[in-house]
This record gives sequence, structure tokens and C-alpha cells, in this order.
Amino acid sequence: MKKTLLASAAVALALTGAAGAQEVKIGVILGFTGPIESLTPDMAASAELAMKEASDAGTLLGGKVLVPVRADSTCVDSAAAVAAAERLVTSEKVAAIYGPDCSGVTMAVTANVSVPNGVVTISPSATSPALSTIEDKGYFFRTAPSDARQGQVLADIVKERGIKSVAVTYTNNDYGKGLADAFVAAFTAAGGEVPIVSAHEDGKGDYSAEVGALAAAGADALAVFGYVDQGGKGVIQAALDTGAFDTFILGDGMIGDSLTQTFGSALDGSFGTAPGSAGDNFAKFDKMAKANGIMGDGPYRGESYDAAALIALAMQAAGSDDRAAIQSKIIEVANAPGEPIGPGELAKALDILAKGGDVDYVGATNVELIGPGEAAGSYRELEVKGGKFTTVRVR
Repeated sequence: MKKTLLASAAVALALTGAAGAQEVKIGVILGFTGPIESLTPDMAASAELAMKEASDAGTLLGGKVLVPVRADSTCVDSAAAVAAAERLVTSEKVAAIYGPDCSGVTMAVTANVSVPNGVVTISPSATSPALSTIEDKGYFFRTAPSDARQGQVLADIVKERGIKSVAVTYTNNDYGKGLADAFVAAFTAAGGEVPIVSAHEDGKGDYSAEVGALAAAGADALAVFGYVDQGGKGVIQAALDTGAFDTFILGDGMIGDSLTQTFGSALDGSFGTAPGSAGDNFAKFDKMAKANGIMGDGPYRGESYDAAALIALAMQAAGSDDRAAIQSKIIEVANAPGEPIGPGELAKALDILAKGGDVDYVGATNVELIGPGEAAGSYRELEVKGGKFTTVRVR
């Protein structure tokens, strides 16, 4: 946590310079500790890259700069996430919040902090279908699509690969259960078999008992809807150690460099999905990210850049950093009509908005908001080849 806070301070200094009174604070709340801690540094850095780009343009609200203020959601501890968000909103007085990340803590923060205080919250990675219907008063958005769609996409891929029977294990929370339910419904509707669906708890040292029960069901492959740095990884370890499974179907929470760094080519042939795109705009973003020291290839980097960019553009469209004013312009800058805006074009967009024009923010991930709390989105189909995740195609 100390490293996280020091990194935040360093970024803040780089962004603000001598700006002083021209600062506008933006909350950055992610699980810097916890089951996806290997993913969040690049996610935060991608969001902060968009903030710096908007600030460097010099035209944001007449020369204001965005200052990220980091806080730890833990991904799993709702009470800790709410306390962290309360600090951002009441003590730091942030204008808006980028994050949180995991679905359970996002629900808690939205219900207890951001909505009651009228603060826009844009998550890059909270994908539970339950978030589509929360009472958010129009203050919650996400740049990643719902797991209702991911479950269908994964089911289609499994069927196309000729796998007829799948055992399913999921982390025992809103994210895991939501994705498992969506996948099982779609796969069985398409004629597939799911002989066992079993929750697993994070934080255990040994998952051999869980894997034994899953293997006894006699399925062709194991779907793991968990976290890359926690129980999901432990389940795969136990499955490989015992030879119970050699093909794994992975939800987005399992897609990360730390997984392939641990297991390498033992995962070859395993596959999964993660929100994202592989088009020209994503390639442009990826090049920008790497030029700015964001070297990983994990998920949600593009969605993070886009979430922060939307906050900056909504602020400019509103002509104010007032919280309610920002909320009123999010969908307007995200969707047509307007000049299409890709990654690296925030200065152009800010200039158009300053002159009273309209923008359609496409961003790194083909942003399209279909209502508060819901994004159209697309998914990358990934496969492990030679011990590394490779994008097969975008769906």
C-alpha cells in the first residue's frame, strides 16, 4: 500500500507542476491489494495517462489539470472499499471517480458513497449483470460490458471448439456467480452439458478437494471463473498437479500475465475472454501506453483509459467540474452524434467542446454507452499459445 501511495504522489506532482489552484481531483479506486493486484497497476496507469493527456492540452476548463488520488478497493472487502471511497469524496473532494474494479465492491461503493453524494463513478471492469439494474440515479457507468454477454460469448466459443461437457467453478461472490450463471444458461441452451457447478473460496492454500469433486463429474474441460491472483489460480494449480484437467476455460478475471508467467506452456490450448478490442484504435492506445511505461498486456487497460477520458470530456462539455454537471454530459460525449475521437486525440476533443461542438468518443475500446450502468462493448477471444495469451479474434 505504501508503494501505491508513493506512486500516486509522484503522478500527482508530474501532473500538477505549478498548477496549484487549478487542480481538479479525480478518484482512482482499484484493488491495489487483493486477488487482482497484478492487473491494477497498469489499469491505474492507463487511466492516469488519459488524465495527463487532457491536462497537458492546456484547454481543459481554461487550463485546469486533473490530479489522480488513489485508494485501495481491495476488490473483495466492501467495508474497506466504502471507507476508501468516503475518503475520496468527503476528504479529498474528488469531482468524479474512476473505478472501482470488482463487481461486489463497486455495488457497495455505488450504493453507499457515490450515488448518495452525487458523484459519477465509471468502472473499467465491474461486469456483474446485477449492475445493469441498480438504483444509481444515473451516476454509475462502466466501459466494460456485462457478464450476461460474456457468458454467451464464452458458450459460443466452447461449442465452436467441439467441447461437449464442462465443469464450472466460480469465486463465491457477485462477479463469479453472475458469470457462472450466464455461461451455464447459454451453454446448456446450446445443447452443452454442465455436470457440476461449484463455488470456491479465495484465500485457501490447497484446492485439491475442490478439484477432486470437479474431476469426478467427468467433464471434458474446466471453466474457472475466479481471480488470477487468488483462488482461480489455486484451482488451476491443483488441477495440473493431479492431472485432473488440462484444458481450462477462463473468464476475464483469470486473464493476466501473472497466470502465464506461473504456468507457462502447461496452459497451452486453454482459452478465455476479456473485454476489449484489437482494432486500429486499440493498437494506437497500446503503442501510447508502452511509450509511457505501461508494458503489460493484461485486460482493462483500454477500458481504464476510456473511463478517465470520458470524465475529462464530460467536464469540458459541461463547462464545469461540478459533480452533477459532469454526470449530465457523460452519455452525450460517449455517443454519436459528433466528431469521432480516438485515443491520443483528447486535445482535439477538448478544443471542439470548448468551441461548442460535439464529440463521439470512440476511444481505445469502441465506447458506446447504451444507458447508465451499461456499455455495448466487445470481447477478445484469447488462447494460450507457447505459454502466452494470444488474441484469436474480437467478438
